[in-house]
Amino acid sequence: MRILHTADWHLGKRLSFYSRIEEQREVLKEIVTIAAAQEVDMVIVAGDLFDTGNPSNEATELLYKTLKQLARNATVPVIAIAGNHDSPDRVNVADVLARENGIILIGHPTDIVPDFTLETGMTIQHSEAGFFEIRLPQIEFPIRLLHTAFANEIRLKEYFGEDKQASLQDCLSKRWAQLSDKYCDEQGVNILTTHLYMLQRGGAVLEEPDGEKPLNIGNADVVYTDAIPSQIQYTALGHLHRNHSVGVHQPVGYSGSPIAYSFAEAGQTKYVAIIDLLPGQPAVVQHIPLERGKSLARKSFTNVEEAIGWLSENQDALVELTLVTTEFISTEERKRIYQTHNGIIHLIPKVKNLTAKGTNSEPINLSQDILSLFKDYFKSKNSGQEPNEEQLSLFQELLNQEDAAE
Repeated sequence: MRILHTADWHLGKRLSFYSRIEEQREVLKEIVTIAAAQEVDMVIVAGDLFDTGNPSNEATELLYKTLKQLARNATVPVIAIAGNHDSPDRVNVADVLARENGIILIGHPTDIVPDFTLETGMTIQHSEAGFFEIRLPQIEFPIRLLHTAFANEIRLKEYFGEDKQASLQDCLSKRWAQLSDKYCDEQGVNILTTHLYMLQRGGAVLEEPDGEKPLNIGNADVVYTDAIPSQIQYTALGHLHRNHSVGVHQPVGYSGSPIAYSFAEAGQTKYVAIIDLLPGQPAVVQHIPLERGKSLARKSFTNVEEAIGWLSENQDALVELTLVTTEFISTEERKRIYQTHNGIIHLIPKVKNLTAKGTNSEPINLSQDILSLFKDYFKSKNSGQEPNEEQLSLFQELLNQEDAAE
């Protein structure tokens, strides 16, 4: 059988003031196209369906339409779990209607998916908290799915009745082992999906995305891959936005987000994972790159003309632009920059101190006129940099307004 694994859609997410909903709409169309072309038998969306617990109507509509398209008239089961950005109850609210379309929404780690059979022959059976089995008419063996939607360390221990002093690692390891020992033999394929911060023990620490709600707080919420039962052939993870493999003895992977959501992700290629599985055999994993969505670029220039030249040639990117100059950027220069490109998210001016004079160590002559005092004050706060003519004119205008008010 063949599975498509994706995660971290973050529907409704913005980049500062900039809406990404059209990009999200395009990249989800691309994922639907890939799923059909690859003739996948199942789709897993491993959490962070939305960016907030109270998503917009636009984001909600996009989620439901996409999941229905992926389910292809209830012939392909689509399993979507809650991540740390999602409201579990909000994820579950459409579950009854979703099941009729072959879509299974799981908001809480202890959710029990009711047994049911659709007219298409899709059957859910042997359900209990954190587990169910799927039967599909075109596949001769059962598909077993362990699922753990996101919850924090304390909540997970409460769900599973564990001692608060026990580690999250022990809690999940015990729970997953119980379910695997009960249901997961070599007569079917065995999969785990969860939304957690998971690492190889002794392996590299993976960076969480910029702007992401961190799960790695004092290592309390880190789960190591040796908690995964040996029966599991593939683990579909959500949370990290870069495509990562953290498996040792079996494939354990973050599919990553479908588009770049912060400038720390600039230059990353985004993927969906395609997994081929047979009972008792190692999983075969391939990654298909995604092409939709704007690229993010972090660029630095030493003069305005260079910046404008690059911006003119890269109109489709969203840009974090840093200008390292010897003088402050004028209003006219700012205007030219923003007129050149509609996708500038951040403009960061950095003024180099070339003269190293007029610093805080020099005394200020308080008997000077107000304009000279302003110049000295400005230099003391800006590493000796002189105010430009525009800044001096603005200060003079403020003085004139004060005089007129008096």
